[in-house]
Amino acid sequence: MNSDLTPARIVDELDKYIIGQADAKKSVAIALRNRWRRLNAKEELRGEIIPNNILMIGPTGVGKTEIARRLAQLADAPFVKVEASKFTEVGYVGRDVESMVRDLVEQSVNLVKAERKQEIEVKARDNANELILDILIPPIKASKHRDAALLAPVKEGEAQPESDEQLNERTRERFREKLRKGELEDRKIELEVTVPTQSVQVMGPGAMEGMDGLQDLISGMIPKKTKRRTMTVAEAREHLTEEEAQKLIDMEAVIREALDRAANSGIIFIDEIDKIATGAHSKARPDVSREGVQRDLLPIVEGSTVNTKHGAIKTDHVLFVAAGAFHVSKPSDLIPELQGRFPIRVELNPLTREDFRMILQQPRNALTKQYQAMLDAEGVTIEFSPAAIDAIAETAFEVNQEMENIGARRLHTIMSNLLNDILFEVPDLTDVRHFVIDKAFVQSKLQRLTSSKDLSHYIL
Repeated sequence: MNSDLTPARIVDELDKYIIGQADAKKSVAIALRNRWRRLNAKEELRGEIIPNNILMIGPTGVGKTEIARRLAQLADAPFVKVEASKFTEVGYVGRDVESMVRDLVEQSVNLVKAERKQEIEVKARDNANELILDILIPPIKASKHRDAALLAPVKEGEAQPESDEQLNERTRERFREKLRKGELEDRKIELEVTVPTQSVQVMGPGAMEGMDGLQDLISGMIPKKTKRRTMTVAEAREHLTEEEAQKLIDMEAVIREALDRAANSGIIFIDEIDKIATGAHSKARPDVSREGVQRDLLPIVEGSTVNTKHGAIKTDHVLFVAAGAFHVSKPSDLIPELQGRFPIRVELNPLTREDFRMILQQPRNALTKQYQAMLDAEGVTIEFSPAAIDAIAETAFEVNQEMENIGARRLHTIMSNLLNDILFEVPDLTDVRHFVIDKAFVQSKLQRLTSSKDLSHYIL
């Protein structure tokens, strides 16, 4: 983690994508900075400093998941999102809680592997070009007979004859330069490729999900088949670059670093944790104990060793961020031991009209900017007037108030209904290359839907 990533800077970065929720941003920023502080603390105390896990409380669509996801991207840390309601108590059919840690390790391996691949990409591409060159102009090996002929005396005034190897190498150098310049991209060549074998599935209950290593072992025993395929030089380069990268990457070193990164920098986001709370008003599931799921989850959050196909990992310093709406239950309905493992509690506020207006304009990935980028690909520009933005925000807020509140996700359905006709007709329009979305347009498109509760219930 970069030492320049201070809490204030983390919040500034989160502000670029998420509107409001200052308390939640501040809490996760401190938690992320504390990880850097622990790694740079005195060694005798480093192992004693445990992460302050966070419990986010708030309705859906207000930014809980996005905060955690963006936080992981900032820290370049392995990140996994799971839903607590998908897990079951040990002994029942379903996913066991340890699978979230295995997923985290797998994500970490992929992350480190991608970094290593980027480091050796140039060398892998050069190696791929040499293999393509061998196919286009196969090298000629020197022979003793030709060497002896070249050593024969040459009469005065005569030039030394070039060997076949020298001519071959000159030709190869010309083609090597053409490959570098991309002049042979469309030429067809034949390449021997490995046919992917069908993976072997080991069937078993949720508690047997740790048998990924056995699946890989059995799959590795199946002989690999190859076949010749005709493809362009550009396609062959991509295929061979991938193969060469796999050869250049030290997977043992990748796995070692990935396990360390998952254990010390990994973030697990547990969504819908309120669904496993045993509140007095919640309806217990008939066959699975919610409290049992909590007790299975407890040792993972507290810190335990989990075996994965890449090796064992300790979860003592993994940061857990849990989230839930807690409409029916409340945080105190969780078992006391689990409550104690989430000492930082942050309440996220429902979105207001102003929040919706800002969400449509300010974030880097704002929906209006996304639609502008998509239509720009068609050579068309689209402009949203301030009054139109206000009308869209007002509609989203009112529909959330009248029906189920799904937060910012409501904007996706509204924008889709608003612009569907334009998106459909644009490819065939030749005379209109600029659209202005004003308040009148928004009202004409959405008034029928918002005025009819039956229609809005199913469409918005």
